[in-house]
Amino acid sequence: MSRLSSLPPSPASPALDRSEDALQKALDHKQDSGAPKPEISAVNAVPNDLEIDEASIERQVQDGVSGAGDVPLTREAERVRVINTPGSRRFYLPSSDFDHFGVNSNVFTFWREHFRLEEDMFPQVCFLTEYPLKAWDVVESFGDLLVKDVKTGACYRAGDVLEDFCTEELQKDLGIKKAAELKHVLATLRSGDLSVHEVDAEIKEYGVTAPHTKNPLSEPYTSIGTLLIPERKSPKSALGILRTAKCFKALLRCNNFKLPFSVEQLGKGVCHEVPHHGLGFYRFRKFILAEIEHFVDPEDKSHPKFSRVADLELFMLSREQQISGQAAIKTRLGEAVSKGTVNNETLGYFIGRVYLFLTHLGIDKDRLRFRQRLANEMALCGAHCWDAEIECSYGWIECVLTSDGSTYEFQSSTKKCGAAFVASKKVAEPREVEKLVIVPNKKELGLAFRGNQKMVVEVLEAMGEEEALRLKAALEAKGEAEFLVCTMGKSVIIKDNMVNISKQKMKEDRRVFTPSVIGSSFGMGRIIYCLFEHSFYTRPSKAGDEQLNVLRFPPFVAPIKCTILPLIQKPEYESVAQLISKSLTGIYRTDARVPHKIDIEGGFYRGGRMPASLKLFSFILMLSCKV
Repeated sequence: MSRLSSLPPSPASPALDRSEDALQKALDHKQDSGAPKPEISAVNAVPNDLEIDEASIERQVQDGVSGAGDVPLTREAERVRVINTPGSRRFYLPSSDFDHFGVNSNVFTFWREHFRLEEDMFPQVCFLTEYPLKAWDVVESFGDLLVKDVKTGACYRAGDVLEDFCTEELQKDLGIKKAAELKHVLATLRSGDLSVHEVDAEIKEYGVTAPHTKNPLSEPYTSIGTLLIPERKSPKSALGILRTAKCFKALLRCNNFKLPFSVEQLGKGVCHEVPHHGLGFYRFRKFILAEIEHFVDPEDKSHPKFSRVADLELFMLSREQQISGQAAIKTRLGEAVSKGTVNNETLGYFIGRVYLFLTHLGIDKDRLRFRQRLANEMALCGAHCWDAEIECSYGWIECVLTSDGSTYEFQSSTKKCGAAFVASKKVAEPREVEKLVIVPNKKELGLAFRGNQKMVVEVLEAMGEEEALRLKAALEAKGEAEFLVCTMGKSVIIKDNMVNISKQKMKEDRRVFTPSVIGSSFGMGRIIYCLFEHSFYTRPSKAGDEQLNVLRFPPFVAPIKCTILPLIQKPEYESVAQLISKSLTGIYRTDARVPHKIDIEGGFYRGGRMPASLKLFSFILMLSCKV
């Protein structure tokens, strides 16, 4: 049983914005409007309630550390204790990431070594533009709905408000029909199947009001702030790798026009969504994403290295197990692939590599599981999706998505932008086929479009047969035709003398196909936070008078490996300390570099007690009088 399995569940976090400005605004509004005294008192009581909650959690933390208290820690108390330890040692600062001492950098370095070097991946840095988002239906499909308190102006997630209402109502003594209705709304809401109008209709039907104030709510909308910027959930930033056919062809050329090959990208992403209240390190608007895109022949998804991970045993929760209410079962990865639970060897191989990355990093393998997404949870481009979920004080949270996107991404780009994302493979015997041949008249196109001629030619040459036949019919009937050039961001009109479209018989010795994309997307911030929790433990001090909080990092994750200091402050020890530091630095030897700190002033270890500033280090090298 995991360490957190015995902890009582967390109470639902209220949706009310409890910031000082929001509370003051609500109080001023009630006083100006002449609200009854009990309503004003209720707003005034919120800060006191917060102080009581914080004091209660702090008492539990102190009892847990000292060993006093018989009640087990709640999830909130456990979380506070874990967060305070790296916080007190400056592993993170307010408005800062975890990288104050280099934990992030060490994890990122290990990620690149684990994946890029093993798979010979191409490093890529791509910026995500609007065109691929529209091509893959991200703009239309992803939306964060807001509702506003019509009196105080406080904003809430529409889904959260409706979900909290249904949950509270279900705890009451309701009739069978009413309870079934609310359960259906709750299930549909959590699956993301409710549209904007349906959410609005449900809120009005059940008379859902703003939390705490009980004021009416506005209609749901998807904009926020003074600029009314549309808010939508952020897709994986690696979509930028596939933003143009030219980019894919360049990568294919780097791999000698052969499949499979992989691309990796690591950088910051921006999550354009309304932040969840009370989720601390779990949710950020800006976060680090590490992503892998592996391109493979859709007819051959075997992997030459699968045998290296086939014998791994990991907790897996298939779709069928979830529907039947079963728990995750430890399963051999090779068996999962042979039975079809995991669709193919390449997908299974990357699941195994993700498992090895997380466990070598320091994640507890007994608190790590791979859950197959249900049909209503699937990513837009995913045919088979598995989430690596890690248990922490927030419960089970998704940290890595590994999916077989099939050919959706490339086919959508070809359809919307007119650019062909294709590869080819030589066949054993050439065959005679009838193909549609498109021959642009570059001279006429150059006169008509000048500097944009190349983009128009690329779209014409990349057209599918169905679209090209429609274009040919329009040219024959009207003498001109219109089509979209995605790279120009607009439609263009061409004349019948600008292109020749005809069917010709020819011999073909290569099979042309659209590649499948199998990828992994890592939420690095969540992984690092879970690493803090899984590395945390307490032990008694040598004197036995206190409990020490310890973060048990693997050596390659520990930010500072050691410190060098003399027991006695003497100038003659400075040259020795500098010599040791130089050998640890290893400027000209990359295999000998050891991050460390040096304190040539000395005198910090007097009295036999180690100061808090030195508890950051794995090892301490002390220079004695005999040096």
